[in-house]
Amino acid sequence: MRQNHLSIHSENILPIIKKWLYSDKDIFIRELVSNACDALNKTRILRDNGQVAENDEAFKVSITLDKAAKTLTISDTGIGMTEEEVEKYIAQIAFSGAEEFVAKYKSQTEKDPIIGHFGLGFYSAYMVAAKVEIDTLSFAAGATPVFWSCDGSSAYAIGPGKRSSRGTEIALHLDEQSLEYLEEPKLKELLNRYCSFMPFPIELNGVPIGNKEPLWLKSPIDCTDKEYVEFYRKLFPLDPEPMFWIHLNVDFPFNLKGILYFPKIHRRFDASESAIKLFCSRVFVSDNCKDILPDYLMILRGAIDSPDIPLNVSRSYLQVDKNVKQLSAHISKKISDRLVQLYKTDREKFLTFWPDVEMIVKLGLLQDEKFYDRIKEILVWKNSEGNWTTAQEYLERSKEKKIFYASHDRASPILEMYKEKKIEILFATAPIDTAVIQSLEHKLSASFQRVDGALDDALIDQSREKTLLDSEGKTEASRIADSIRAALEKEEIEVEAKSLASDQIPGLIVLDENQRRMRDYMALTQGKSMASYFGKKTFVVNTNSKLVQAIARLNQKQPEIAASLAKGIYDLSLLSQREIEPADLENVVSRQTQILEKLASLIS
Repeated sequence: MRQNHLSIHSENILPIIKKWLYSDKDIFIRELVSNACDALNKTRILRDNGQVAENDEAFKVSITLDKAAKTLTISDTGIGMTEEEVEKYIAQIAFSGAEEFVAKYKSQTEKDPIIGHFGLGFYSAYMVAAKVEIDTLSFAAGATPVFWSCDGSSAYAIGPGKRSSRGTEIALHLDEQSLEYLEEPKLKELLNRYCSFMPFPIELNGVPIGNKEPLWLKSPIDCTDKEYVEFYRKLFPLDPEPMFWIHLNVDFPFNLKGILYFPKIHRRFDASESAIKLFCSRVFVSDNCKDILPDYLMILRGAIDSPDIPLNVSRSYLQVDKNVKQLSAHISKKISDRLVQLYKTDREKFLTFWPDVEMIVKLGLLQDEKFYDRIKEILVWKNSEGNWTTAQEYLERSKEKKIFYASHDRASPILEMYKEKKIEILFATAPIDTAVIQSLEHKLSASFQRVDGALDDALIDQSREKTLLDSEGKTEASRIADSIRAALEKEEIEVEAKSLASDQIPGLIVLDENQRRMRDYMALTQGKSMASYFGKKTFVVNTNSKLVQAIARLNQKQPEIAASLAKGIYDLSLLSQREIEPADLENVVSRQTQILEKLASLIS
């Protein structure tokens, strides 16, 4: 057996590959199994071209663990190598046989892509092995087996091998830090993670690991709903059943297949966690597709497979280029088209899904003008009449370019007042709606006004305004406002007394629309209530309320009780409009109790 040297220029190239090329030691199993599948794929192509004789040996990849010998062996029944090919493809680092093969059999490799391209995957073995041995026999007529051995240095041994059948066997003599890979559960977990959809059977210690044909390779018209749900459960076994899905099948300008699911939002759901698995020619690469999909689609679940996705040399992460940006735009269009189609063909079903998809639609509206143009007709809101409508449809019904909205859809005196005046209200209940509204004002050239963001003229009963002047030149309304203002003892609270159309509301809090939006934005970005940071409010008391009128009368006889009642209706207004800080709730309850005690003492 003669000695020779790897064709490299640096004595330290293998240590560099071992330390820096791959981010995770586990990847070695993916690389070596991928190489074995490539060998099998090449054999199948050559057989179909009449260049490989038929035999009874099954196409498969076998992995064997030997704890006593501390070896992990990967063998295949593929194309094998001659001594010349071992020298060319193994001994020359970064020299890939895949490129030559693909060039020669381009039409057939388009259907079954060759996985390897860089000629470096084999050397991932040295992340876990102190020595690697190859025993291989080429399919070529008259070929003899070849043995190759290298301990990770630049020196290697090559000579006659012992293999008697076509294929390649790679034995990894594991180093002391990598003996965990001799544990069968560990290897099984890695094979299920990286190799679940390889194109050939894989066995671990003689037992099939159950890799399957990925559903994304089938034509959408040949897939059943049951198959889609089962495939989702294989990818995400702990998730509830998805709502619906999109099957991607793109041939131009790039090759892409995949299935994206709209998940059911649940308590444990983490929208920030990427859950779209990226594959390259059926090999798992990453579960981070943030560069392929825009942010607003990261809530989706599923799998994407493309041989055209540009990966770094170690196939560990994506390299962003023009293709990736085109891919992102194409997927975004497919998503919007699917949502619009569902809205048009089955509106009732769409509306049942809306709570789970509205975040996607609204984030897309904010981040992507083209996406908004495609989905604006399905951006729906529930209104005060119980119907679903778009903002554009609201404006078409309205006499002015103004949309009234509320941040909740629960019954309240304020909403009742608007209903009585037949003013339509949109319910914008999602945390993101403040930003959406801001964007829509620009797009629709209209204004949005929250029901408690200003006091609309329609809510004022001019016929009952308290405008008569007394001997001091003050109106009854101004006297009521003065007494309430004095009772509250809060300089940051402006008090106004108005003749509201409804007698049922003693008072309401009005916060300037722009100020409220700033507060909502800060609350959304900082994750906490901002009510105490924006203290400037207007407290509008209703001069037609019997309670307010009683307080005005009591102010002359029992000013202390009148002041307590004034504070009470202010607290109740804050409470009904959810303007109370949680930390202040106990104080509010205490003040209400004190008021009741004072009133009870008067009765007794």
